[in-house]
Amino acid sequence: MAGFPGTSPEMIDPQRYPRLSRIQVPADLRQFPEEELRDIADELRAYLIEQVAMVGGHFGAGLGVIELTVALHYLYDTPVDRLVWDVGHQCYPHKILTGRRDTIHTVKQKDGVAPFPKREESEYDTFGVGHSSTSISAALGMATALQRAGDERKVVAVIGDGAMTAGMAFEALMHAGGMEPEPNLLVILNDNQMSISENVGGLTKMLGRLTGSRTLNAIREGGKKLLGDKHGKPARFVKRWEEHWKGMFVPSTLFEEMGFHYTGPIDGHDIGALLAAMKTLKGLHGPQLLHIITTKGKGYELAEGDQIGYHAVGPFDPSKGLVAKPGAKKPTYTDVFGDWLCDMAAVDPKLMGITPAMREGSGLVRFSREFPDRYFDVAIAEQHAVTLAAGMACEGAKPVVAIYSTFLQRGYDQLVHDVAIQKLDVLFAIDRGGVVGPDGATHAGNLDLSYLRCVPNMVVMAPADENECRQMLSTGHRYQGPAAVRYPRGTGPGVAIQPTLDTLPIGKAEVRRRGARIALLAFGAIVPAAEKVGEELGLTVVNMRFVKPLDRELVFELAKTHDGFVTLEDNVVAGGAGSGVAELLAAEGIVVPVVHLGLPDEFQHHASREQLLAEAGLDAGGIRASVLQRWPQLGTAPPRSAAL
Repeated sequence: MAGFPGTSPEMIDPQRYPRLSRIQVPADLRQFPEEELRDIADELRAYLIEQVAMVGGHFGAGLGVIELTVALHYLYDTPVDRLVWDVGHQCYPHKILTGRRDTIHTVKQKDGVAPFPKREESEYDTFGVGHSSTSISAALGMATALQRAGDERKVVAVIGDGAMTAGMAFEALMHAGGMEPEPNLLVILNDNQMSISENVGGLTKMLGRLTGSRTLNAIREGGKKLLGDKHGKPARFVKRWEEHWKGMFVPSTLFEEMGFHYTGPIDGHDIGALLAAMKTLKGLHGPQLLHIITTKGKGYELAEGDQIGYHAVGPFDPSKGLVAKPGAKKPTYTDVFGDWLCDMAAVDPKLMGITPAMREGSGLVRFSREFPDRYFDVAIAEQHAVTLAAGMACEGAKPVVAIYSTFLQRGYDQLVHDVAIQKLDVLFAIDRGGVVGPDGATHAGNLDLSYLRCVPNMVVMAPADENECRQMLSTGHRYQGPAAVRYPRGTGPGVAIQPTLDTLPIGKAEVRRRGARIALLAFGAIVPAAEKVGEELGLTVVNMRFVKPLDRELVFELAKTHDGFVTLEDNVVAGGAGSGVAELLAAEGIVVPVVHLGLPDEFQHHASREQLLAEAGLDAGGIRASVLQRWPQLGTAPPRSAAL
């Protein structure tokens, strides 16, 4: 781990952490007697609180799996045995125990520890993850490959933080439970009734009924004591009736009907109970499901009391908790969307708001309170969210799907097949477009302009500022057909937001500055940097606004009066907005030199948004350097015109 900044073998205090300071990797953990694991878990929890409070990061989910993480690495021979984490929010304790204890303070920082499991970072991270509900499929694939190779290694998938609400998890369960020969796979359902917000849907209600059945649990535990040897005839006879007992009290037969042997629910913070259950399951063959009950934020009272607020945090004082910063807060693009949604809903009763488990992240908290009958959280089910919107549109509703760019990728087939082909009136409010930053490649929105603009019938917009974002949302909502407004994470340039619900003319760009020689055609969040360069070098600057349809007339006009174009976008160059400009020119036989500036043809690592834009040459300095490299004579020519 020497490549991480700030690495120091003396970083952890052996006086405060006498056991954890002796654990660099799980093999060290296994040297301790079992009776000390409770103390190790306590030290791990305290260390996690200390480190995340210092630098920020995902918080509550990791606190909830402390005991589970210790038990797994103690009982299983990791990394020989394969441990697959879901979502990744839960993995900080795992990282601390697997060689990254002294570098966890660099999490999310440039060149630091990744916030999610990452295969190239550690052999203990067996599967890279950032999106949810992938663990069972991946673990089943590993178990199957190992089984076919005659390898007896164990495979465990840990799914939780709402990930069991997604259809992909059930596809994997159905497959695993029906396979022959049976795969040797343990799925641990970490049931904390939370993702980022509270879990929703029928499964959550079912699990709630299951965990609340004291009668069933009393019968089961008491029966074990009375029947004695589980291999004896009485125990084997009663086992055949166990499913009937379950069916009388709770619908837990769901997992058994899928072909899994179900165990639980048990207290996920009782490390003795965890070890006992997993020791038994480790010796069994076939697909097993262990259901544990945990508390998100366990061990830090403030996080237990505010599980949403402490899902992910910035630096804070553990003795005080999260404290709101004084002064007026500059609105983010997410805030702009949330306010617009409520304002438009107040004047349009047909508006419906849909989110796949991202109420807080996508800015729907206020809407969910003011318009509860028109608010739909479909859980972690992006495909369903898009087709639900399509169905609503069929009956005259005006659905708005609020979704992160990276998560819309999971509903792309539905966007194409169920919305665009049928020209249905659905607005996609796409948050976290372009460079996102600290969460890394899994959460980046670098591809959306490319995968959206190739879809027929779509209108695709990218705002240059906060007020334009509001105008574009109104434009997309009132447009008759599928439309998308794609905006970045964080705040904009600080433009005043008008309270009206004005629209923009479809497919019309805005000339921000009339200059000479070269025209900078900028899309979305890159416009302010382009304006700065245009002012320095005396260039024309255009806020293109629409990725699809492009402003054909303006592009043709500028091609006649300029020596070249530079297209700029917070999206990969391949197939992006700039490609659309080149295609338009080529189709008309217009020959103009074009330089395309955008994100690189690679998955960017985790760093701040500003750092990643600078690395890609999309800050003002990088844009200026690229322009002068292609047209060096511009560096000596005086500006010949002014901004409009």
